[in-house]
Amino acid sequence: MKRISILFIAATSLLALTSCDDYLDKVPDDRAEVNTVDKVAKLLVSAYAGNNSNLILEMSSDNARDNGSNYTPEELEQEEAYLWKDQTSTDNDAAQSVWDACYMAAAHANQALAAIDEMGNPAELTPYRGEALLCRAWAHFQLANVFCLAYNPQTADTDMGLPYSLAPETDVKPDYERGTMAELYKHISDDIDEGLPLIDDKVYTAPKYHFNKKAAYAFGARFNLFYQKWDKCIEYANAALGSNAVNLLRNWRHLVNELAADYETRCNAYISASENANFLLQTAASSSGYILGAWGLGERYGHDQPTIARMETYRAPGIWGEYNSARDLFMAHSCWGPVQTLNISKYYGYFEYTDKVNRVGYRRNVYVQLCGDETLLCRAEAYAVKGDLASALRDMNLWLSTNSRNGMQASQELVDSLYGTYRPVQDSIPSRGMKYMDDGNGGPIVASDKAGTPKKHLHPLGFTIGEEGSSQENMLQFILHMRRCQMMQEGGRWCDIKRWGIEIAHNREGQPDDKLLLNDPRRALQLPADVISAGLTPNPRNK
Repeated sequence: MKRISILFIAATSLLALTSCDDYLDKVPDDRAEVNTVDKVAKLLVSAYAGNNSNLILEMSSDNARDNGSNYTPEELEQEEAYLWKDQTSTDNDAAQSVWDACYMAAAHANQALAAIDEMGNPAELTPYRGEALLCRAWAHFQLANVFCLAYNPQTADTDMGLPYSLAPETDVKPDYERGTMAELYKHISDDIDEGLPLIDDKVYTAPKYHFNKKAAYAFGARFNLFYQKWDKCIEYANAALGSNAVNLLRNWRHLVNELAADYETRCNAYISASENANFLLQTAASSSGYILGAWGLGERYGHDQPTIARMETYRAPGIWGEYNSARDLFMAHSCWGPVQTLNISKYYGYFEYTDKVNRVGYRRNVYVQLCGDETLLCRAEAYAVKGDLASALRDMNLWLSTNSRNGMQASQELVDSLYGTYRPVQDSIPSRGMKYMDDGNGGPIVASDKAGTPKKHLHPLGFTIGEEGSSQENMLQFILHMRRCQMMQEGGRWCDIKRWGIEIAHNREGQPDDKLLLNDPRRALQLPADVISAGLTPNPRNK
């Protein structure tokens, strides 16, 4: 296997958030000599990446469309991601920045682990060892979601992984190799399993900005869902959610019915550290709060109201019936922005000045990385894949109890009637089921105001489910629809598209639609150009 040399340079200081009261607090980070508990704790502030992939993954998914040349993209990476091009941008939301930030975070975690070892691994540092291991795993998991194909046990021994940074760099030109997905996921799994029992919430002054116990187990649940370890996903989700999961789900009724209809107020409530549903919050230098928000920026590509929102996502017909029915989703009624980029009130967009006189600085935001609602959906999916549809339905009804405006409850019969095989009106008998969103031959299409549904053909990677129209497939279509709604503006839909082999299409003004089929190598974003120039094997591309 080809070996390469890459230099990961640790920064002397990074910005981090320590509370929801001041989103732009600066935390000192002294790494000249890490030899006390306090210094290790401060070092780990920098073990959380300062950039994220929300924008480029959202643009890559079927949550965006080309609204035409009357509108403009806000940043180059927004357009490159939508067009599935190898990215040349180096701005804060570009693939290059995600790569750098995640490996920087891993480097800080490794430095903390080395310092703990050098101090003899005392008991008072045990929680920080756990945090460092989870931070290292999290950084590499984020990288895998962007730059690798989805994990497939049948091909994991040959699918390309990424270098797993296991120790601080001591050489000027350390050697790395990409390895395989099997190796990469094994490293992530080992770090999670070793770190989880070491976490102790009592050491944190702002636990929601660190891997507290709920966040750690929620991460374990999501990772093992992606790893296809269904029982382990359920075990870790149980640990995160406890015996009364409904108390850890977002209080949408409060957000929509009790708070003022003010975008900033609702966004701040969504990311509040006092919200029980929020397990892990992180800050990032990013324009995604602006482009995926209510600012009317980057309208060339986005989640539009007439087609995607109304035909495929949270305003589409679903388990609740039609949009504006008494039982539809709260989130569908907490939307802002122009029709080209309709968004839920999640991430407001803030600006950090480095020079107030000249008005120079960075766009920043606080993001919910792990939460109770998504962890519940991870567990529901794992149950459904295992064939335990009763348990999956129980979890979906918990999710509906706080997300549906009247707290509706579903039955398997209702799921089958709405997400099952489509049957048109016959002899005055109402239509039933839902059409697949395809071209009539199983191929992907772009939604229009007359065509489109949340239901797309599933091609699970490395495992099997019931045939199309079976109760199991209907339940999974229901879950994936809710996951898509749950993770809007966060990039999670792209991961589900990859994991489930969902084929999608992007419209392009003046050109034929571009179709991302099952075996399209563009499902793994290309590595940064400078990393390829340094010798790391690039992801393949069709000529």
